[in-house]
Amino acid sequence: MWHGIYGHDEVVEQFRRALSRQRLASSFLFVGPPGVGKKTFALKFAQALLCQKHPEQAMDPCEECPGCVQVKAGTHPDLQVVSKPPEKSFLPLELLIGDKEHRMREGLCHDIALRPFMGGRKVAIIDDADHLNAEGANCLLKTLEEPPPSSCLILIGTSPAKQLPTIRSRCQLIRFRPLADETVADLLVAQGIADAPERAAQLARYSEGSLTRAIELADADLWEFRQQLFARLGEPVLESVRVSKTVAGFVEKAGKEAAPRRERLRQVAIFAADFYRQLLRALAGDDSRVEEDLRMLILAAAAHWSGREEAAAACLDRCLEAIEQVDRNAYQPTLIEAWLDRLAALSTPPRA
Repeated sequence: MWHGIYGHDEVVEQFRRALSRQRLASSFLFVGPPGVGKKTFALKFAQALLCQKHPEQAMDPCEECPGCVQVKAGTHPDLQVVSKPPEKSFLPLELLIGDKEHRMREGLCHDIALRPFMGGRKVAIIDDADHLNAEGANCLLKTLEEPPPSSCLILIGTSPAKQLPTIRSRCQLIRFRPLADETVADLLVAQGIADAPERAAQLARYSEGSLTRAIELADADLWEFRQQLFARLGEPVLESVRVSKTVAGFVEKAGKEAAPRRERLRQVAIFAADFYRQLLRALAGDDSRVEEDLRMLILAAAAHWSGREEAAAACLDRCLEAIEQVDRNAYQPTLIEAWLDRLAALSTPPRA
């Protein structure tokens, strides 16, 4: 663990080696699942670069000097952090190059080119870099192509594929792995999100290594719906039309914004994939790994399952495909209908 940041010791050593050799790049693209600590790491790294007590090569911010304190408070004059406003679909151009009356006299691209005020570095962090549109990305190109001396620009996203090739080619890619389930569970208990280790472990298992997703999973409505979904998927005949309407209604309750609806549908698909994963275990005679509170439901489904392991495996693959389609922002109503229709077809026994 590095200064309270779990799971990314390899990244710490990567930066420590670069600093010790005085070969730190000027631009970085941090990618990895949401909620694994990318922004937290970027801010702590900025603190290490701007610390006035310890040399940056040590990667050990003192947390006490004026530089460290101001970074933590978000008031350091040599650090700029920009994020997409919640009500916007893209990072506003004004955050990068100023409004129309102050083009290139304000904004991140202007500020990072100024001489450092307190120390030897200027640091800028662009959160939500997945939401850079073409115009915003093009505005960054000059800064990336001709980085100001002693500057460090960090873009934070989820996947290199979501960045323009011109951005990717000018940044050093830093990959952040999902957190271990044990780490997510420990954090949930430490932060008071889960009141028992067993509950924390359950949330962590579905979190895909993301603390953000684990916190979202603490919603009791989600787990109540999971029980209903497992019951519907476990019926002798899957009524896809009825289940599609139920899933669509549950997704709509997440709110009007696209992002929370997408995350909820993604979680429903993950739950469905887990149903078929546990069903496969039961069909293979390994019911010891079936969740205790769902044992009766899973075993009942296995008892009348007609397609045996092959059909269950095909249903699992279709759920995993649905998760990928959610990530690609597929049109949700069509996705839901096509996904559940296919599950119904796969689980229906062939006619003699």
